[in-house]
Amino acid sequence: MKFLDQVKIYVKAGNGGNGCCSFRREKFIEYGGPDGGNGGRGGNLILEAADNLNTLIDYRYQQHFRAQSGQGGSGRNRTGADGDDMVLMVPVGTQILDDDKETLIVDMIEPGQRFILARGGDGGFGNTHFKTATNQAPRKTIPGWEGNERWVWMRLKLIADAGLVGLPNAGKSTFLSAVSRAKAKVADYPFTTLAPQLGMVYVHEEEFTLADLPGLIENAHQGAGLGTRFLGHVERCGVILHLIDGTQEDVAHAYITIRNELEAYGYGLESKPEVVALNKCDALTEEEIANKLNDLKSVVSHENLYVISGVTKYGITPVLAKTLDYIHQHRRRGDAAQISDKLFHPLD
Repeated sequence: MKFLDQVKIYVKAGNGGNGCCSFRREKFIEYGGPDGGNGGRGGNLILEAADNLNTLIDYRYQQHFRAQSGQGGSGRNRTGADGDDMVLMVPVGTQILDDDKETLIVDMIEPGQRFILARGGDGGFGNTHFKTATNQAPRKTIPGWEGNERWVWMRLKLIADAGLVGLPNAGKSTFLSAVSRAKAKVADYPFTTLAPQLGMVYVHEEEFTLADLPGLIENAHQGAGLGTRFLGHVERCGVILHLIDGTQEDVAHAYITIRNELEAYGYGLESKPEVVALNKCDALTEEEIANKLNDLKSVVSHENLYVISGVTKYGITPVLAKTLDYIHQHRRRGDAAQISDKLFHPLD
């Protein structure tokens, strides 16, 4: 299945049914009076977050969605049937933006969360509605109201515990394949991964989700290499796992390049906890590893710097354990925030 994290769609709620103009006509009933029923309500267009989806590919080939309109009223004071609601399933973590791509309408972050994106129109009134003591035979009716319609953008931001970042060809896909059952494409050239990949990592009898994000490049925060879309997936992560290709000449510059992009992008990425791993140590001598570690220690905290090999799985467990520690801290902060929110909003 192809990965798609951004799409534009058109949604239209159902129109309300028209009111009916009718009069009762039966044998031996001389003054039957009006009996035109009201129209039915138009169907709503509803979004629902599903935790078994991880892409917006379903909206790639169909971009127009219309809910059913309500039926018109009829004689004998019969109200028209309401239109059926249309439910669109989206992955958890999908943001719905207005047509300007900036105004956030809703953030679908909870499984089963529902939101009415377009509300159906109310049904119109039949002539029975306008009957009064002074107007016993009204012929006035009102047509149904139109349902809401709009163009919106869907933007998926993966919800993962940890985000895997680094320059192209840093070995992220190899690392993900080594620590999970994710079948990421692995090859010896840059930009092998063109879409984010999710993997479930098991360490110390616990598990967490790890997102492998395509290689970032310089000026990614300005959109270079689709960087802004890929950086958006890091926003929801509790910790950043930063891989550096140990075979390149200037490892410190590689680290600084990614850090500059995270800081320039903003949205709190620069303040997230970070674990740094010098990868591909199987291709280096001990002297080369020591020299590159010295270069990195000038820009990276010693306690968060590790040496690993995704191919041989050397040094992977300590990195995952440290990442899990930060994930625990992130989850505790999230639980504390929810408790605080309930204390301040007891009626919600």
